[in-house]
Parts: sequence; C-alpha cells; structure tokens
Amino acid sequence: MRTDIKREDIELLAPAGTWEAMRAAVANGANAVYFGVEKFNARARANNFLMEELPQIMEFLHTYGVKGFLTFNILVFENELEDAKELIDACINAGVDAVIVQDLGLVKMIREISPDFPIHGSTQMTITSPEAAEFTKPYDMERVVLGRENNLKQIKKIADSAKLPLEVFVHGALCVSYSGQCLTSEMWGGRSANRGECAQACRLPYDMMVDGEHKDMGNIAYVLSPKDLNALELVPELIEAGVTSFKIEGRLKSPEYVANVVSKYRKAIDAYFLGVTDYQPDLIDIQELEQSFSRGFTYGFLKGTNNKQLVDGTFPKKRGVFLGHVKKVYRDAILIDLQAPLKRGDGIVFDFGDPTQDEEGGRVYDIRIKGQKIEGGVNEGLYEIVMGRNDVNLHNINVGDKVWRTSDMELDRRLRRTFETEKPYRTFPVNLEVYGAVGQPLVTVWTDVKKGTSVTINSENPAEEALKRPLDEEVLREQFGRLGGTVYELDELHVELTGNVIVPKSEMNRIRREAVEQLFALRIAPPKYTRVEQEPDVYEDTAVPEPVDGADARLIALCRSLEQIEAAGQTDVDYIYADFEFVKDYPQAVEAARKAGKKIALATPRIHMPGENGILRQMLKHQPDGILIRNTGAAYFFEQERPAGIELIGDFSLNIANHKAVNLFLERGMDRVTASYDLNTEQMIDLLSQSKSEHMEVVIHQHMPMFHTEHCVYCTFLSEGTDFTNCGRPCEEQRVSLKDRVGMEHPVRVDTGCRNTVYNAVDQSGAEYLGEFLGNGVRHYRVEFLEEEGKRVKEVLKLYRQALAGEVTGTHVWRTLNATNQLGVTRGQLTK
Repeated sequence: MRTDIKREDIELLAPAGTWEAMRAAVANGANAVYFGVEKFNARARANNFLMEELPQIMEFLHTYGVKGFLTFNILVFENELEDAKELIDACINAGVDAVIVQDLGLVKMIREISPDFPIHGSTQMTITSPEAAEFTKPYDMERVVLGRENNLKQIKKIADSAKLPLEVFVHGALCVSYSGQCLTSEMWGGRSANRGECAQACRLPYDMMVDGEHKDMGNIAYVLSPKDLNALELVPELIEAGVTSFKIEGRLKSPEYVANVVSKYRKAIDAYFLGVTDYQPDLIDIQELEQSFSRGFTYGFLKGTNNKQLVDGTFPKKRGVFLGHVKKVYRDAILIDLQAPLKRGDGIVFDFGDPTQDEEGGRVYDIRIKGQKIEGGVNEGLYEIVMGRNDVNLHNINVGDKVWRTSDMELDRRLRRTFETEKPYRTFPVNLEVYGAVGQPLVTVWTDVKKGTSVTINSENPAEEALKRPLDEEVLREQFGRLGGTVYELDELHVELTGNVIVPKSEMNRIRREAVEQLFALRIAPPKYTRVEQEPDVYEDTAVPEPVDGADARLIALCRSLEQIEAAGQTDVDYIYADFEFVKDYPQAVEAARKAGKKIALATPRIHMPGENGILRQMLKHQPDGILIRNTGAAYFFEQERPAGIELIGDFSLNIANHKAVNLFLERGMDRVTASYDLNTEQMIDLLSQSKSEHMEVVIHQHMPMFHTEHCVYCTFLSEGTDFTNCGRPCEEQRVSLKDRVGMEHPVRVDTGCRNTVYNAVDQSGAEYLGEFLGNGVRHYRVEFLEEEGKRVKEVLKLYRQALAGEVTGTHVWRTLNATNQLGVTRGQLTK
C-alpha cells in the first residue's frame, strides 16, 4: 500500500448530463464532476447545461468542496474560435476548475488568454505514452487523460516518467476505436465523433468476409461492439500505478446510474485507505452495477489485451443482470433456472440470440413454485415466472432462451433517495474560538476546516456581568452549534472567557448566522485566474495565403505495397509516402523509391505506446527523406532526435482543425501539416484562408480510415489466441473485410503494433475542389492508395497531375474515377 498519498489525493470524477445527475454525483461521494454546455463538447446528444448556468453550477459544486470540469473536448473549426474564446472567458469568470480539451489549437488559445487557467488533456488527444505526455508540457496542462487502451503496466510507466497527474477511465462504455481517431460517423453521415456526434457505427452488425468469402459466425454479428468497462476490483492496482483521477463514463446516462456507480467506487477507494489492498466487490454490488447499465463487463485493456474477453459479439445494447435460461414454457408462465435475485415488479427480457429482432419482455407479475404463489423476492432455483398478460407473447419464447433482468424499480427508488432530499448532502467541520471579558465585545473566530478559511465576528455590544448562568463551553456549543440546514457542523470549540460573561441569545444567533453567511461566501467564491493584461485577438496570428499555380504544385503518392511504390515511381509524382503494415518491409520501400529517383517518407504507426520508440529509431535507420508523423508521441520523439535533412510531416490524425493548431505544430518542428479529415471543404477553406497554407498538405484522394482499434478482429475471430503473442498471426495469411448492412465491404488492415484500421470501401475524391485549394495557397496534394494494383495507381496519379496542370477539370477527374471504379467514388465529408 502506498504511504505517499492520502485519501483526498485520489479524485473520483463523475459524469453529469443533467442537474439531477450532478446532484446524484455529489450526494454519493464524487470529488469532481465533468459536464458540458450547449456548445463545444463531445456529447451533443446529452441535455447539457447552458453557458449562463456556469456560475450556478460552480456555486453548487463548490458548496460541497467538489470540483467542476467543463468538457471542451471537440475540434474547434476556424469560424468558431471567437465563440470558443467567449466560452473560455465564461469559464474563467465562473471559476470552473478546469476545461477538458482535445484541440491543441484551443490549448494554445487558452494560454494566450490565461497562463494558469487549468487545462486537462482529453482522452481524445490520444495520449498513450510518456512522450505524448511530454509533448503537452510546454502548455502547462494540469493533467492528461490517458487512452482507454493503456494497461496497468503502461500507466505506471507513464506516471513514473511524465510526472503529471493521470486521469483514467474506470467504468462505463468503451469505444472500440481510439478516442479522437474514429472517423466512421463523419464518413458515413457527416456526424463527427470529434464533434460530439458519434452515430455508434461500432454497435451495428457486420458480416465478416475472409479472402472475399463470407465467414459463418453463427449468432456473432457485432464484431466491433465492446463490452462495458468495470475496474472496480482494480482500484488498488490503479492507485498504486499512479492514477490520481478515477473517471466514470456516462453523461448520457440516468442520475440513478451516476448515483449507483459513484457510490460503488467511493466505497472501493475508501477501502484502500483503510488498508484493503486486495479489494473484492460484493456480488450484490456487481449485480447493481450491471442493473444500472451493462453490455457485459470487462477490464477493457487494463489487464492487458484480451480480444476474446473484450467483445462478445452477440448483442450491442444494455442487457442488465443475467438471470438464467428458460427451462419450460407453460400456458401462463415461464419456468426459469434463476441464478440471481428476482422479485415482483422487476423488468425482464427474453433473449433468443438475435437482438436485431423485437424481443419479448416486460414486468414480473407473480413468482410461483409448483403453482404456488411466493410473496417477496427469490434467489437461485427453479421458479415459474408470470408476466403481465399484455407484456409478452408466450408463443415467442423458447426453451434455452437467455433471461435478463433489465430493470429494478426498488433499486432505482433507493438510489433516488440518496439525492432527492432537502437536507445537505454532506456537512463540513467548523472550529470555533470564543474570547470575551465583561465590558468588552465577545470575539468569535470561525474556521472552515476543509476550506482553510476563517472569519471573525464580534458582538455588537460589550459582554455583561452574568447574574445567573454565565456563558460556558456547554452553553456556547449548544447556541453556536445550531447549524442544521447548513453545510457546516461545529467540531472543535476553544473558549477563553474572563469573568462571568453573558451576551443575549439573540446576539449569539446573529453572530452564528453572520459567520455562516461569510464562511459560505468564501467557500463558493470562484478561484482567481491570471489573465493577460491586453485581451488577445484570436486572429492576430493569422497569415494571408498566396494563390498557387497548379503547375507548380507537388503531387504525393501514399502507397501501402511495394507494387504501388514501384508504379508510383514510374510517374511524375514529387514524393512517395510508404505506409506499410510491417516496419520490417520499409527497407524495400526506400530502395524502390531511391531506384526510381523519388523522395520517400515513412509513416509512423498511428498510435504510440510506452516502449515503442524502437520502431521510430528503426525508421530513421532506413534514412528516408521524411517522416509522416501520426501522433504526438512520435512528434516529441522526432523533435528530440531529428537528424538533419529529414522533413517532418504532420498527418491528419493530429486533428488539426484551426490555424492555431497549424501554428503550434509548425512551431514544434513540423515542415508541413495535414488538416483533419473532420473538415468539409468550406471548413477547409476557412482554415486555409487564415493559415500558412504553403506549409499545409491536403489529402485529395483516399479510402477514409474509419475505425482505428487496439481490438483485433483477426485475433478474435480467426484464431484461438487472445493477443499477438499467441494468435498465430492470421493477418499475414488472410485478408478480412467487414460487410455492412448495405453490402459494402470495408477492408481491415493491421499495423506493426497489431492495431486494426477499418477503411471505407469506397474511394473519396476532392478533385472538384482543387481550384479552391490552389487559390488558397496549397501546393502539396496527397493521393492515398489502399489495395489498388500498380496499373490503377498510375491511372489515378495521371488524372490528378492533369487536373493540377489545368489540362482537365476536377469534375472530369471525378467522373472518370466514378466510371472506372467498380464501387464508384464519393465526395465523403468534403461535401459542403
């Protein structure tokens, strides 16, 4: 057990999408709450709060000594910077304790406004290594939220190395894709996950295609839908690994869910500081957590990668508590072998293995055993369950169906009672010192022990000589201790009175009321942050782009096979990027490019984990002309170890969406950067019009990389193994694609870290917008290939070179690609 930390050093951070949820969090022991307002947060579907409510929110939270963090964890587009500044100003004025930020351009802007306003790096920053944490240090961020894919050993390495407070998700829904790296919603519906509009495509069914053939998966269809995270029993290990903030997911969840989960983790954290280092939750605690929300529980990646445990694949939605199986169906009841408690009024559902179909379910009307009604609840055993007549059609229920308890009204009522009360949720100790003598004012000094603030209140008139009962400790404790209805309770009382002193009770009541009022004002007073002396203009660091002649533009081919590189080498492209699945194949890529007389850059993996610097050093050994950098961990590594003459190109995955982010990465050593794929053409033009666009690169053609996951579908469904150590590497022998509901087959590729990328089946082209990009100063254009043969590579590159030179129109390119591609092409998210 660690002795260098105290209970108050560990933060329990709860979600709040509504006022009720916020009260539930505070009432059940949260140290901090995170919430969003109507704009700029990653839960656009939540009710959210209003910016005007910020002072009220912070007053409520600070009343109970709870911190409030505002979620600002989305990308900020160029035309939104002024509104973003307005919200930051409102946060500073209201005393928000920190903003949780994804966009590094926003981080830069906040530091221009205030050097000490606290910033937390969101999990959408994809911070998964010590180097990624180091990258943030020049911006004095208070803490970073690690990616949910980090395991306990990696967390400890980051904690030991980075020396920053770490926040880790411990409970709730898991994204299958790395946060900040999912473009599926953007690609398919223009609803960006990086803008809080996730459409949950990972919860949809997919058919698995292996080498072009459909693989029979039985009742497994939800191959990208993870179970829910539950790290309750890992609380001691997380504390010892260096985690300082335990974050619960769920701003879209009910207040009962918040009350339930917060109370369970409060219990586990408190147990650790009572000496329990091998915490084992009660079975009832687990069942209650399952009841509030569960797709089945998993440790996620905290205990390491186990693909078999992460994804069940048979259902994508909340199930609740598993009760057992149907043993027999009677005329008016269902016989179930119960494995968990059940009572009248509980909601249950019958699961026949196909969640895409309507399921039977409803409330339990009666419980019987051999026809005899049972009063009260039951636990394990064979019982006849009678449902409401209008709830279920017994003809649709079959022997063997799974049964789940989906709701427990009694539990909900108990949880609501924790926060639906007029009494204060908690009280805080006040120490009181009383000094007095006859003929002098009574002096009282009140100290809010937790807050560390004191106020002195004197009697308005001098104390008098007592004729009967003078003031003593008992009288003073009784009179000054009447603090019911406030958040205070009298703790220590120190009395120094000279003579038989007395003051009227009415005066003592006034002293008490005034003391409470002043202490409370100090308790809820917003913290003071430093502001720059002169209010900055968010656009004072912009640039005016110079139009570019297309004949002078540079064309870049990103290739994912040696055949593609050899084909690109036979064209007039200016640069080749190699993005191979395995770094071991990069020497061949460099050799092929050199043979063709072409400059070549090697792409880093999209994710950087602790201990993976060897991959980056190996890339340098191949002496490329440039490095395509895809994460801030690699950005920091090459910032420190960059050899002379090597270009650094920031890729789309750095999520650059405004000119401040462009400037930040250029200041950190990038030669040019690529805009985020979250931008449509209009937003791209807005960005280019304010940026040093000569240092920007536009991807004009690609298969959009949608999901990027630590979860490996090859390992999960094509091997008996659980991770890369025992899977047999089926990815080296077979090709998988995922077929969606409209018949599109999306290729799944694996990188050198065994991470999967699911690419959109259809090419995306921005050829029609070339004129606008050239007019805004862009001179670097990238065409990306996925599985194209060499002949197709040359055809596509020739078309784009002709378009840049003005020999054909962008519309001609688009129509030609559409006609010559079996699946056609799409404009994707670029559509205005």
